[in-house]
Amino acid sequence: MSNHSFYTRTLAFTFAAVGMLSFLLTGCKDKSPKTVGHDTDSVLVDNQVADTTVYGTCGEGTAMHSLELITDAGDTLQYIIGEDENGVQDVQGGLLVGDRLAVIEGNSVDGDRVAQKVINLTTLLGKWISLDKNFEILEGGVIKSSVKAETNPWTNWKILNGMLVINKDTFSINKLGKDSLYLENKQGIFTYKRP
Repeated sequence: MSNHSFYTRTLAFTFAAVGMLSFLLTGCKDKSPKTVGHDTDSVLVDNQVADTTVYGTCGEGTAMHSLELITDAGDTLQYIIGEDENGVQDVQGGLLVGDRLAVIEGNSVDGDRVAQKVINLTTLLGKWISLDKNFEILEGGVIKSSVKAETNPWTNWKILNGMLVINKDTFSINKLGKDSLYLENKQGIFTYKRP
């Protein structure tokens, strides 16, 4: 065997070994999503965004500027209800003892927890109508549409970091009252009322 043939084969083997090694190293990386900088209550949604919302029931210690939340884990948390620069609290759907709530925490103030946004999920449930929509938001993330001819009916919902996600559309809840619901996204503001 000539030296040239030996070096060619050795070089080919080396390139093949390096290629296989790099393939194995990149192929074995952990591709599972990570949550970084979120507390243990965070839940990964759609393998990308961590939901830091705290879910629970409105407790008897709730007052005008404070919220007592009995979490789904059984903990009792006390919050100061945050206000914007105009002194307005972002509490959608009201605070009634026993109602199910979604709380989005803000930065703590003097060691106290702050509820940046509160969504009353009990108020959100039920039937809503508009000119082109007639649907019912049910527990468990289900939406039942009453319009049979609708091309893209809403079928599911969830709260994700203070936003209402319906199917794949994300809305901010501008107002949630006993009889009215105002949702907004990049396509505009949508108004719904009780039937």
